Amino acid sequence: MAREVDERKKRAALRKLRRAALLAEQGLGPPLSDWEREFLEEVEGRIEKFGSAFADPMKGSDGEALSSLQQAKLREIDKKARGKPTRGFQNRKPMGMKRKPPLRDQEPDDMPDPPDAEDAPLSPPARSKPALVPASSLSPPEPGKITRLRQTKPKLTVIEGGSKKTEN
Repeated sequence: MAREVDERKKRAALRKLRRAALLAEQGLGPPLSDWEREFLEEVEGRIEKFGSAFADPMKGSDGEALSSLQQAKLREIDKKARGKPTRGFQNRKPMGMKRKPPLRDQEPDDMPDPPDAEDAPLSPPARSKPALVPASSLSPPEPGKITRLRQTKPKLTVIEGGSKKTEN
């Protein structure tokens, strides 16, 4: 049973498939594997026959001719056929990590010269573990310098009629 797929999306998917196959024949990039050629042929045949290359609605949008994974594989084949390098898997930084902004205050002429190879240390200085220091070795705080986190108590007020609970 064919799903209802927009004709424009169907034609666009067929055009992308045929363009990728044509570029692969031109030989701009490495030749396609047997699996990739078979993938292009089978997906094209399914789109022409059924209007869509996938049946499970959980694998893509209702009106699309290709599933999300088929679209990703088609993009990968297209890049390979054009001779563009693929990125492959890459590690991503966690959400909280940010890139350090470049120094904008200094002009390239104001940058200090790099140190000579003789003056530069060969390795970074060794890090040492933090050590516990006994409290008796610390100097006592100066009188009058003791600071509190909160010098005054918070002022609490009662709001009349704030929450009315009914008892049954």
